[in-house]
Amino acid sequence: MGIEVYNQQNAISDDPYVLVLKLYEGIIKYLSFVKNAIKEREIELKFTYINKSIAIFDELRNVLDFDGGEVAYYLDGLYLYQIETLFSAGIDDNINAVNQVMKVTQGLIDAWKEETGL
Repeated sequence: MGIEVYNQQNAISDDPYVLVLKLYEGIIKYLSFVKNAIKEREIELKFTYINKSIAIFDELRNVLDFDGGEVAYYLDGLYLYQIETLFSAGIDDNINAVNQVMKVTQGLIDAWKEETGL
């Protein structure tokens, strides 16, 4: 579902490395919308974008290759923690928690670009 959610507004890429990067970037984009919705007290919009962000994290979890070693297990736990953080941030209107997920996601983008040469 996460890929479909993100690709509604973006061209799909055949390159799986580019696709993962686009998914990370989609999380950042949606979380900026979440922060704005919290500030504007737009409850429905806030949860719409939290759910889209969570759907992307779920999709990223679904494509992990657990035969590839410890990194997949680390990422799975990291993604799960971001999902839990977003659930509670949505309930508590916690912009700091949203910022923390954005920071983690930006770190993933930077590491992914370095690893893949994108």
